[in-house]
Amino acid sequence: MRSALVVGTGLIGTSIALALTRRGVEVYLSDADESAARTAASLGGGRAALPTQPVDVAILAVPPARIGETLAKAQSEQWARVFTDVGSVKSRVLDAAETAGGDLSRFIGGHPLAGRERSGPLAARPDLFEGRPWVLTPGPATSRDALNQALELVSLCGAVPTVMDADEHDHAVALISHAPHLVAALMAARLENAREQSVRISGTGIRDLTRIAGGAPQLWEDILAANAPAIAEVLADYAADLSEAVRALRAVAGPDADAAKRGAEDLADLLRRGNAGHARIPGKHGSPSASYTAVAVVISDRPGELARLFAAAGSAGVNVEDVRIDHSPGREAGLVELLVDPAVAERFATSLGASGWTVQA
Repeated sequence: MRSALVVGTGLIGTSIALALTRRGVEVYLSDADESAARTAASLGGGRAALPTQPVDVAILAVPPARIGETLAKAQSEQWARVFTDVGSVKSRVLDAAETAGGDLSRFIGGHPLAGRERSGPLAARPDLFEGRPWVLTPGPATSRDALNQALELVSLCGAVPTVMDADEHDHAVALISHAPHLVAALMAARLENAREQSVRISGTGIRDLTRIAGGAPQLWEDILAANAPAIAEVLADYAADLSEAVRALRAVAGPDADAAKRGAEDLADLLRRGNAGHARIPGKHGSPSASYTAVAVVISDRPGELARLFAAAGSAGVNVEDVRIDHSPGREAGLVELLVDPAVAERFATSLGASGWTVQA
């Protein structure tokens, strides 16, 4: 691939542009908001202009509702030989592209599964897709050239290609992304009018659960509308489980001993199923999910403290697999949980204690 056009210079589009320019690809940038395209160009994402002759591939990084019409226009004006998109919904996009009169032989659906809570070109990173899945959904009419160009695009961005059927993709993302976002939003909404005392003692649990609820509402409105049937199907099953959990909790708290016992058993089964499902989530490098031990360290809120803590881990010869930070309310300190291999956890905690760190048992 020698040249590319990125249409839509938000987080994903600009990150793709940065990744491609880093690999020597000549990139053109276009956006309905010209200032966004100029910002992406100033970051090193390419040239804020349309190409004067067809480029190898055009990446349509626009909202799902606009992909069909954008593809039809891009093809009629011959911006590229091959076209792909980065929308998180595929079936409706394919239908819209066909309805708009697009040439589906030169189009292949795409969806990089990477992102951040922030949006816009200033949030973009050239390494955003490194090691992340990038789903490609070729249709019956997709040409070999379109598939090959898309595979090269994925490779240049450092992502891992996965080929799926469009309907299968939409059901998958409803389960692993879209429904979880709504569940996070529903839980976070409980905090909007909660008493200040309750919110002040929030810790890592509620923060982790609601983190994705901070996404841009307008973007998510478009995504949810485009994949509504599949999301509703997932949430209907979730609602049934939730109703059972409510019934079990009320039984546990009720006066009937037999009902309380059955309720406790149902809750235990739900927790077991949760553990089993969580264990299926791939771990590092796509390997099976691993179990780590948390070494909890008290840390002051001063510049350089985290770097000093990680340096201590390096000196101890310990690889930190993940990290969680919980800030203490009302104090300039926090608790850092370093997740490490269980085999080295005790030695690591002893080493940190000997170096002057306060390690919580």
